[in-house]
Amino acid sequence: MNDTTVTNAASEKPLSPYASWINWFKIAGLVYLLLVAVSTIGGGFKLAAGDHAKELFAFASNPLTGLIVGTVATALIQSSSTVTSIIVGLVAGGLPVQIAIPMIMGANIGTTITNTIVSLGHIRAGEEFRRAFSAATVHDFFNLLAVVIFLPLEVMFGILEKVGGWMATALAGGDSMSMKGLNFIKPLVKPPVKFVQQQLENIAPDAAVGAIMVVLGVTTIFLVITLIGKLLRNLMVGKAKEVLHSAVGRGPVSGITSGAVITVLVQSSSTTTSLIVPLAGSGVFSLRQIYPFTLGANIGTCITALLAATAITGENAVFALQVALVHLIYNLSAVVVIYSLPFLREIPLWSAEKLAGAAVDNKLYAAGYILTIFFVLPLVLIGGSQAMGV
Repeated sequence: MNDTTVTNAASEKPLSPYASWINWFKIAGLVYLLLVAVSTIGGGFKLAAGDHAKELFAFASNPLTGLIVGTVATALIQSSSTVTSIIVGLVAGGLPVQIAIPMIMGANIGTTITNTIVSLGHIRAGEEFRRAFSAATVHDFFNLLAVVIFLPLEVMFGILEKVGGWMATALAGGDSMSMKGLNFIKPLVKPPVKFVQQQLENIAPDAAVGAIMVVLGVTTIFLVITLIGKLLRNLMVGKAKEVLHSAVGRGPVSGITSGAVITVLVQSSSTTTSLIVPLAGSGVFSLRQIYPFTLGANIGTCITALLAATAITGENAVFALQVALVHLIYNLSAVVVIYSLPFLREIPLWSAEKLAGAAVDNKLYAAGYILTIFFVLPLVLIGGSQAMGV
């Protein structure tokens, strides 16, 4: 008993200032690798696709397929930060913005699977599971409702694309990335990308070099964001929990703000929302209290794509920034529109409570919901859209 107590106390001991500084230096190095990786994807995609970028993305030639690709990719990778960073890199390489925007929306849906899975840890305790599952799925239903509202508007009027384009042009100063405060990024990321490209060109043709660079960039992003998440959790989760406890119960504005701030701190909306699910399950916070907090997580997760966009140079740089800004504009707009209108605000709450009640009565509903929303429905929609030639 004594040994266990000593071990637990040691494991909860805060990091020394020296260890904290070392971890912050590691994070800075990993952020640099993230920027290099995104730039590598853009350069590699240009080499691999050449003049055939449009044909390469024929499989996602409509908004519905783009949405599904974003949803499934994020559900499988379990990181919207990774997927949105990859999308920014692909736009830099020629992926049309019109396809990238639905992919960004899909990433919002796909990331919510994490906290839904976390809620299954309470599945043996009836009332506790009901609270946890409803707290997890309210995020799902909010993101689904946001897509139902904003995707048709985007298809018909291109509002997000236009606003994002206007903001990107204003920030970038024209057709190429020339943001005064970000010019230092280009000389920092160009040498390693060029070095990798030159080494590969000695052993493979351009198309193969491009494909290898894309794979290398995607793999690096995945590893870097995983490592950044672990380091930031070690440094910040304790503080994040303090913010969470002090802010969530103070009202919707405080809840949204704390959700956004904590997500920026730990660089993972999945981590942020997963922190709140056990607290909801144990009854510390009600569903209505944690609802705004999960919306703030949507806003906070946009920082990664914006950071990734600063690594892009060349003629498509402004489009990469545009997509990153669209991610932020979309999430802010969804919160403002849905949460400010009472009849829309209640839809995710009502849906989550009804589903949680059904899942308590029959646990198969929980498994069926996860499989249907994140995997079966996307596959059916892809097959249907292809069959209809949409």
